[in-house]
Amino acid sequence: MIIFRYKDELATKGRIKRPIADIFIRSNNSEWIEFHPYIDSGADVTLIPLSLGKLIGLTIDEKKIEQIGGIRGSVPVIYFKQEIRIGEIQFPAQIAWALTEEVPPLLGRTDIFDKFNVEFKQKDGLIVFQ
Repeated sequence: MIIFRYKDELATKGRIKRPIADIFIRSNNSEWIEFHPYIDSGADVTLIPLSLGKLIGLTIDEKKIEQIGGIRGSVPVIYFKQEIRIGEIQFPAQIAWALTEEVPPLLGRTDIFDKFNVEFKQKDGLIVFQ
């Protein structure tokens, strides 16, 4: 069992608690890079911003660019598989690399919610991965 705590953040209408995970992604030179995505049960796929993709060694291939849509409109992305680690469990996951900084990192359902039962205990401020 892996437990994450909701984190307090400043929002437009004051402070709000959000479900944020502590996740590691393997770079192309085999280093583990920590990042902190929102755990988003409404997101189809895990999403990382441009800078994180560059940090792990990705390069832009114009032929692989696709558009995905969401609450903020359309964003150009490149899909790829990469090893991630949640707690002590590591596995390959499909990730969308946004070619912009204008998106937050998201931990989406594909490959993640297939591996874990995810329980949001908002009242207690906890997210449990089993």
